[in-house]
Amino acid sequence: MKAQPAFEGAPDAAAARPPGAAGFTALDHLATMVAIVSPEGRCVFANAAFEHVLGLSRRSVLRGSLFDWFVDPVSLRDTVAAVMRNDYATSRLEALLKRPASVHGEALPVHVIVNQMDRSSHVIIELVELEQHTRQDREERALDQAQANKELIRNLAHEIKNPLGGIRGAAQLLEMEVESRALTEYTQVIIQEADRLQALVDRLLAPHRKPHVVSDVNIHEVCERVRSLILAEFPRGLSVLRDYDISIPDFRGDREQLIQAVLNMAHNAAQALADRMAVGDACITLRTRIARQVTLGKQRYRLALDLHIEDNGPGVPESIRDRIFYPLVSGRDGGSGLGLTLAQTFVQQHQGMIECDSVPGRTIFKIVIPLP
Repeated sequence: MKAQPAFEGAPDAAAARPPGAAGFTALDHLATMVAIVSPEGRCVFANAAFEHVLGLSRRSVLRGSLFDWFVDPVSLRDTVAAVMRNDYATSRLEALLKRPASVHGEALPVHVIVNQMDRSSHVIIELVELEQHTRQDREERALDQAQANKELIRNLAHEIKNPLGGIRGAAQLLEMEVESRALTEYTQVIIQEADRLQALVDRLLAPHRKPHVVSDVNIHEVCERVRSLILAEFPRGLSVLRDYDISIPDFRGDREQLIQAVLNMAHNAAQALADRMAVGDACITLRTRIARQVTLGKQRYRLALDLHIEDNGPGVPESIRDRIFYPLVSGRDGGSGLGLTLAQTFVQQHQGMIECDSVPGRTIFKIVIPLP
């Protein structure tokens, strides 16, 4: 007995023909990748999630055989044939999905589900990223950790600020009383260090003090502003490339906060590229795309901005890779460890999320923000 169809396509009169793509538009609302495939592997329909994961247009996906997108197509080809012969109503297997080098380059491990379609000579194939659930759990933990960090920073900053003012005031009074030049130098050290700590505390509290100024934001204006600032500071040996999707709409947000967030990440990338700048092949790429059916903080969004800040530097040190968004964690001598923490705070105020994917030679910081 056949299983119930996962999705009904063509009417009875068209059973021998490929079903029309218009009949499958509901599949665009799924977060998993779904394709309608002929017995020969020709892709009749691919949903929006499939486009997003491959980083290609639907027309490009439909142009060839679905089997060509797999590292080992033989297993999938045999499975599709078995389902078409009615050996199974449903079959599952693990596979590796190829992705273009311009998108990610690495094969994506997926769980493949092949289902029969009632009154059709085609099959419906669903691909589930094996890391999808892990990624969602990681995002939830990151949100919880960020909230805990904010509370810790706020409480710690206030606890430091009060005695710090007393120390500085006492040093100033002591300076007025002493006559020895050597002792005056000591009081100056106390005052200067107190001022340095005060500046650090102010930076820790800045995101919680600054009001959220909402207006229409064009993400490419934000990127261009960041690009000009980075090139002004690092004029030699560094290229900042643009790879924009100009169809991305404006959205409501705080332009200055987003500039600061992107600038912090781009500035970190530029500093990590010091050795490559000396050679002259340092490169940062600002890439914008639209992501579809994105889940952020347990909430589902139809569209989202997908902004990548990519560099060809040495990568984030493995020892701090899991802690780079924690306050006061830095992989650079003399770094404050606040840049990424502030960037994460600003992006989260836009209901977004920052992720990092880093290996030697390629580091990508990805900002995802819901779009209207």
